[in-house]
Amino acid sequence: MDEKPEEKNVHFFGRFFICPYTIFMKEGNFLVRYSIIHNKNPREIILLRGTGCCWRKCTFCDYHLDSSKNVEENLELNRQAISQVTGIYNHLEVINSGSFTELDSTTLTELKLLCQEKNINLLHFECHWLYSDKIPKLREFFGEIGVQLKIKTGVETFDYEFRENILRKGITEQNPDKISEQFDECCLLFGLCGQTTESMKKDIETALSYFERVCINIFVENKTKIYSANGETVSQALRKLTEKSGNEPLFAHNRVIILGEKAINRDL
Repeated sequence: MDEKPEEKNVHFFGRFFICPYTIFMKEGNFLVRYSIIHNKNPREIILLRGTGCCWRKCTFCDYHLDSSKNVEENLELNRQAISQVTGIYNHLEVINSGSFTELDSTTLTELKLLCQEKNINLLHFECHWLYSDKIPKLREFFGEIGVQLKIKTGVETFDYEFRENILRKGITEQNPDKISEQFDECCLLFGLCGQTTESMKKDIETALSYFERVCINIFVENKTKIYSANGETVSQALRKLTEKSGNEPLFAHNRVIILGEKAINRDL
């Protein structure tokens, strides 16, 4: 049996501005914009395109790259996805690399018509907390035809300092009760250096106390320039980070260094 690796005592977590974002869609490699889930929580899902996330400051996210300022091209793309919906489960989830408010008005109107034609009575949208005041109007818009809305937001974690100083999520409210006022569901983000079993468990418990449904996303490296590394000393963690990023990091760009109890009690 393999020996259990020794627990590291120093964790480095930083963000470095090394190069501009690059588009993740290459020619001939298109995103799948329609899917269907037959088992757990059966529903159809469509990925639409809007003008892009209003925030765009989250250190971990390149989701907003699937966007365009060309409303006509977005509408044409969205119609292709909408046309595939059958209404098989009377349940549709709409996602769009940002918030529903970034979809054009024609797309929203055609989604409303789709719900009528396909007898869809349950509809999901996603929305950044900054747009929470826009949700009541959307509920009213679809409520006119008897469609129930479920609105999801990405909280990522209820640890305010970690969420706003590291992830830069843009949720200034700290009280989960107030965060959840306009939302039915939330997303949590796990797999980041600095998170622990205890912190993740606490996030899940908090989310379940204030939201109907919780979606847990596991962080994978993407086009963002956010890196993490660990080591027995700060110097070792920095060396590993340099190897991983391929660049010499500027220490002034460091967001946080997390020290384990053992590291604090001995010479670093």
